[in-house]
Amino acid sequence: MRKTLLLIFLLLPLAFSLVSRTEAQQPTPDIPTVTGTPSAPIGRVTTDNPRVRVRSGPHVDYEQIGFLLAGQEVPILGRTPGGDWLKIVYPGAPGNVGWVFSRLIVLPPAAVIPIVEPPATPTPKVTPTIDPTLAAQFLVEIPPTRLPTFTPPPPLALPTFQPVEAGPPLGGVPMGLVIIVLGVVGFFGLLISFVGRR
Repeated sequence: MRKTLLLIFLLLPLAFSLVSRTEAQQPTPDIPTVTGTPSAPIGRVTTDNPRVRVRSGPHVDYEQIGFLLAGQEVPILGRTPGGDWLKIVYPGAPGNVGWVFSRLIVLPPAAVIPIVEPPATPTPKVTPTIDPTLAAQFLVEIPPTRLPTFTPPPPLALPTFQPVEAGPPLGGVPMGLVIIVLGVVGFFGLLISFVGRR
C-alpha cells in the first residue's frame, strides 16, 4: 500500500503537467458573429406591359435571355449610373442575374438601390465583311470620254439694206395737203350735222 501511495505521489505531478499541457494546447475557436444581410428590394413589373424582356446587359444591344410577366416580383440587385437599367436576380441566366429597363419596374418608395458597374459591351457575333465577288458586280466602270471641243461658228451674214429715196406719195400729192383737206371736210360735216339738229 505504501508503494501504491508513493507511486500516486510521484505520478500526480506528472498527471497535472499533462492536464495543463493538454489544456494549453486546445485552441480557442473564434465564434463568428451572425449579422443579418439586408435583403434586396423587391420590384414589380408594371401591368401596362404583358411581358418585359430580360437582357444579359443594360442595353438593347445585349442578348435577350428571358422575360418577366406583368405583376411578377423580382429582387433588385443594383442599377446603372444613369438609373435607366436595373440588375435583377434571374435564375437560369449566366450568374443568375439579368437586366431590365427601369421604367417597366415599380419599386418600393423607400428602396435604396446601389449603383453597379455594367458588364462589358457585347461584341457582335458576326463581323460584317464584304464579299469581293459580290461587290465587283456593283462596281460600274465608266469609260473615259473626250471633253467637247470648241468649234468657231461660221461667219455671220448680216443683211444690208439699200436706202430708199423718199418720193412724193400718191402720185405727187404731198401728205400734208391730204391731211388738211380731210380735216376741212370733217369740220364741214360736223357743222352740217349740228345745224341739221336744230
